[in-house]
Amino acid sequence: MIQLVIVDDEQLIASSMATLLSLEEDLDVPRTFPSGEAVLEWWRKQVTIREEVPDVLVTDLNLGGIDGIEVAQQIGALSPKTALVIVTSHSRPLLLKKALATGVQGFLPKTASAEEFAAAVRTVHGGGRYIDPELAAMTITASDSPLTEREAEVVNAAGQGGSVEEIAQLVFLAPGTTRNYLSSAMTKIGAQNRFEAFLRAREKGWI
Repeated sequence: MIQLVIVDDEQLIASSMATLLSLEEDLDVPRTFPSGEAVLEWWRKQVTIREEVPDVLVTDLNLGGIDGIEVAQQIGALSPKTALVIVTSHSRPLLLKKALATGVQGFLPKTASAEEFAAAVRTVHGGGRYIDPELAAMTITASDSPLTEREAEVVNAAGQGGSVEEIAQLVFLAPGTTRNYLSSAMTKIGAQNRFEAFLRAREKGWI
């Protein structure tokens, strides 16, 4: 029996996914968690008291606090034998590359069927990788980004709208520094404004 836990800040989605996967004869979902912080707190306690931890972690990418990639990275450090799967509503090549670089074995969209989720869990538990075919194809064809990591972060934040001051707060930078990163990124992308830069960078898979 493969034991797995699910992390998603939308509890309805987490419980629905747990119910569907538990219908599989070889899968068991004993717990769900509403945040990365919650699952990490529980996981650390399990490791400290030498209790068994689940075979597979399935986490949403976009959580209310730390994101799914950070959760997966920390769980991987605590329990190297645990297989890691990320699900997301926003599949982009940059995110897949980042996830794979931190040890994630499975990456698929929330639109996947219950059968696909179950197949992903079995595959990663068996030591393989399960990547959404469409996203894998996008990643292969995506061109290398001209943006630095900081420029990409600032451009991505600019996509939420708001003033330079508000963007600066999101990325924890001074407004002047944020303005400089935006200007540099817009020049590299060939965009007239920061929202156009966001749209083009997202289309190219750079953010």
